[in-house]
Amino acid sequence: MSAPMMPFIDLAAQRARIADKVETAVRRVIHHGAYIMGPEVFELEKQLAAFCGAKHAISCASGTDALTLVLLAKGVKPGVAVLCQSFTFAATAEAVALLGGTPFFVDVLPDTFNMDPASLEAAIAEARAQKLNPAGVISVDLFGQPADYDAIEPICAREGLWLLCDAAQAFGATYRGRKLGAFGLATTTSFFPAKPLGAYGDGGAIFTDDDELAEVLRSLRVHGQGVDKYDNVRIGVTGRLDTIQAAVLLEKLAIFANEIVARDAVAARYAQGLREVAVPPVVAEGCESVWAQYTIRLKPGQRDGLVAALREAGVPTACYYPVPLHRQTAYRAYPCAGGALKVTDQIAQEVLSLPMHPYLTAEAQDRIVDAAVKQLG
Repeated sequence: MSAPMMPFIDLAAQRARIADKVETAVRRVIHHGAYIMGPEVFELEKQLAAFCGAKHAISCASGTDALTLVLLAKGVKPGVAVLCQSFTFAATAEAVALLGGTPFFVDVLPDTFNMDPASLEAAIAEARAQKLNPAGVISVDLFGQPADYDAIEPICAREGLWLLCDAAQAFGATYRGRKLGAFGLATTTSFFPAKPLGAYGDGGAIFTDDDELAEVLRSLRVHGQGVDKYDNVRIGVTGRLDTIQAAVLLEKLAIFANEIVARDAVAARYAQGLREVAVPPVVAEGCESVWAQYTIRLKPGQRDGLVAALREAGVPTACYYPVPLHRQTAYRAYPCAGGALKVTDQIAQEVLSLPMHPYLTAEAQDRIVDAAVKQLG
């Protein structure tokens, strides 16, 4: 008989910690009635910007909207190529393709799973050879860890490309003393409930130090409005963050720094317990991850057996991502660097994510590690 299944991400434990404050905050919104663009939205933007050191934070309806709004502002259209990795969630490339642009897929590094700068350089040259116009790069801070910005930013500068940082999984992470949100042209994030900083519904935000871009983004998220909603100066979308979600996020942001410390402790316990039977995730020197996922790498052929053994022990798992974007039906016609992404294809067969959240007890973690060691040892 299988053991009772533990949660993969324990949102209930977090809610128990701040339930009274969240419910008070939500009631406050209900009472004042400013459900769209209420005061909590602007207070959240102020606090988010202060948290990561960005000049501007522009909230929006989702992480995908955050990406799309920046790409709209940069004029992505047919003929324009945007370089991005294939080993990520679909939203990264989806935002490019929705606007008619060409997502040009790049390989990743085998240790951090983030963009490979050498593959990026090759893809830029190939895009130009294919008569595309490579205009920008979307780096992904996968699983909570920053990409290698000391390598990627100079490539973008040399090639005349803008850099958009997709931190949907990594808001709160640090790259060599700087919080994500202060790199590139802009940084986007998601407040999907399962993210390290998650709402009670969808939400997202964009961070930038560019005053002009910030002004355009604020217009685009409200149908492209000018001085008021009946003065539309550009084609935009409905991309606003609901006030109730902003109220929830304000309370979660108050405990976020503490939760990041707790996540790091969970990751350290995993690394200690699993290092003899699997390859724990590598955090690059000088970086701090927020551990959106704890993703180990296994030997070929081990994953299915481990998933089954953990399920029997009451441990849920997830595979991010079993089919890379360049092999999915909607994206397989788009180009990729060198015509093949060898590292991406390999790790897609070998990675497995284990339960990760700030409230994972040592006892529960011992249960996970013991079951994994028994299966793999």
